[in-house]
Amino acid sequence: MFLTILTFLVILLVLVLAHEFGHFIFAKFYGVKVEEFAFGFPPRIASFQKGETKYSLNLLPLGGFVKIKGEEGEEDFDPRSFSSQRFLTKILIVAAGVVFNLLLAYFLFAGGFILGTPVPLEDNDQNPTAEIRISEVQKDSPAQEAGLLPGDEILSFSKIADVQNFIQAHRGEKVTVRIGRGKEILEREILLRKEVRPGEGALGIAMVRIGVERLGIFQALGKGFYTTASLTRLTAQALFGFFGEIFTGRASFEGVSGPVGIVNLVGDFSRFGLNFLIQLTALLSINLALINLIPFPGLDGGRILLLALEKMKGSPFHWKFTRLVHAAGFVLLLLLMILVTYHDILKLNS
Repeated sequence: MFLTILTFLVILLVLVLAHEFGHFIFAKFYGVKVEEFAFGFPPRIASFQKGETKYSLNLLPLGGFVKIKGEEGEEDFDPRSFSSQRFLTKILIVAAGVVFNLLLAYFLFAGGFILGTPVPLEDNDQNPTAEIRISEVQKDSPAQEAGLLPGDEILSFSKIADVQNFIQAHRGEKVTVRIGRGKEILEREILLRKEVRPGEGALGIAMVRIGVERLGIFQALGKGFYTTASLTRLTAQALFGFFGEIFTGRASFEGVSGPVGIVNLVGDFSRFGLNFLIQLTALLSINLALINLIPFPGLDGGRILLLALEKMKGSPFHWKFTRLVHAAGFVLLLLLMILVTYHDILKLNS
């Protein structure tokens, strides 16, 4: 569990640094003063000063921030203040975090195709790297009682149909199942169910046949772009559908994961191998980018919305109003995260 949490924190660090580095580098490019670049939220654990910017590590590792001079709209006539910049410059600085998260996803997908990306295979696919992995273990099933886990490789079989036929032929009998887990080869004696109810299996697992796809650099760059664009579109549709259900009262937290749920995902994906973790990180980066685009106070989309309203209004909002709006949005987001985490814990215990 410690290794899973550590892996989760490393992934979170990569996602947050990519996002905040986007704000940071665009602010620097336009000559806007960056006062602090931070990972996590206060209280501060450690920091150091380099030039005009303080770099800090904070205790709560659930995000990060870049503190830009005048970003709340404070009256500041310093030409290096955010509030003194042109409208388009402000938009670019605020939107840069989203852009860098999408770029991170693209390079992870493209790099994955170069190193070798896992892809689902049909039984008749002749990929020499094909293997059968357990993708799900049903609760209270013979597989769970025997200690089988998602990510375990089922050995001695080359096709899913062969595994299914073997299980069907030995219902009600005790069988020996050989699995690969990391570098270990394990054998488990399992008594298969004789009577199978709807939605259950004699063993109680779901399986996937996967192999590795490797591409040349130019092919990988092209497929990385296509994959990023496709998953961004699908994720945006899912988010739009979820928020639409909120307004109609039909929303459910079943398909939503907070930090606890993501830690479990990291644990499951890590059992499949590094390539799966690379894909998960890319997908999380896309999710982070799109969530930040939501026009809600405290998020980048909320800041862009206020900047657009100021442009339409012809004058900036008072900085105290801007600060209050973003602070209220941040509190609501924190409460939402607590609620999602609560549901994550309930799902763990169900």
